Amino acid sequence: MGRNGTAVVRALLDMGATVQAWDDTAPTLPEHPNLTLAPLTDLRAMDGLVLSPGIPHKLPSPHPVAVLARSQHVPIFSDAELLWQVARKAGSQARFVSVTGTNGKSTTTALLTHILTHASIPTAAGGNLGTASLALPPLGDDGVYIIEMSSYMLERLENFHACCSIMLNLTPDHLERHGDMEGYAQAKAHVFDHMTKDDLAILGEDAPWSRHLHTSLEARHIPTLILNATEALSPDDAPMLPGRHNAQNSAACRAAARFLGVDDAVITDAIRSFPGLAHRLQYVATVDGVAWINDSKATNAEASAHALAAYDRVIWIAGGTAKQGGIDSLAPVFSHIGYALLIGRDAPLLSETLKRHRIPHAIVHTLENAIPEAMKHARQLKIPTVLLSPSCASFDQFRSFEERGERFAQLVHAYQDGQKG
Repeated sequence: MGRNGTAVVRALLDMGATVQAWDDTAPTLPEHPNLTLAPLTDLRAMDGLVLSPGIPHKLPSPHPVAVLARSQHVPIFSDAELLWQVARKAGSQARFVSVTGTNGKSTTTALLTHILTHASIPTAAGGNLGTASLALPPLGDDGVYIIEMSSYMLERLENFHACCSIMLNLTPDHLERHGDMEGYAQAKAHVFDHMTKDDLAILGEDAPWSRHLHTSLEARHIPTLILNATEALSPDDAPMLPGRHNAQNSAACRAAARFLGVDDAVITDAIRSFPGLAHRLQYVATVDGVAWINDSKATNAEASAHALAAYDRVIWIAGGTAKQGGIDSLAPVFSHIGYALLIGRDAPLLSETLKRHRIPHAIVHTLENAIPEAMKHARQLKIPTVLLSPSCASFDQFRSFEERGERFAQLVHAYQDGQKG
């Protein structure tokens, strides 16, 4: 009964459903006549089971309630599936757009929402980003739901049909959940389920994974667009979207918005006015000519590769709980690092990689230690940017990447205030 589960329970109750809910840590929810809080031991009277995205129903080992659901032939849904069913049963022909990929989902979802809102199209966005899908407001026939889809959500769709689906990229992630890269790719490919010749599939890059998908989509007669955004957007055209990866994200949004009927001039104006997302290459402050950038959302090496490539030279703050493969794949962009400061549990692991590539660095353990050290090295080396882009999950020291990014911003502002004093 975390953020997703609690929102789903409340939405279902508001719709008149009878709900039984439970959490392994024992939930606390307000009393409601249609709500039973009790362990799920018999599902035979249920129409469906909704598991929060992080709870496995297959690999690495299914939760006991998922096993029970299978044995009693009760379908397991994501709340995005339920949103689609609710909209259609209410008679709404609102369109659905799905956004997935290993990296860039949140920025793409937010940017496309910004573009459609700029075009005065009723829009609601959520899913893996922000509001749980089922808690989104009802939209009429002219509305568009934009759902950020994690691989976990995509495994639990039954009838969900997006008129436009975007798959940005595919690199190793969540392999403990999907078994291997093939399992991960299969989960992601569900974003194109139920699409027809009247829809549009958008693949974010020309790569082996996208060419393979393109073949299968063509066989199903689904119009497919493979993007090839190789140059970063100019600061004048997209001030809050630095780097080639953001050019890819904006190209996907432009293609989707055109498909949804938005004029090019409106799209261009909206991209220019996009305010950016917190914790995604987010500008924090400039202190003595040094810009501080919060990219705490970069929880894997692929995300940090995009961030490092967006700047000529940085003082890099990284570390936390490393994903499989560590930061070995970042070697092609190590030349952008003037000095690295490593924090968190797996700082020694990252240090070994940097040593092999002769990248100057130090283990400083915490963000509190990293801030003054970063400023010192930025001054000494005349480097204009300090970049927090951890390449690692945050759970060793923080509850979330958001908390990590917020702490970074607090420390930078406190340091800035100290300099003024």
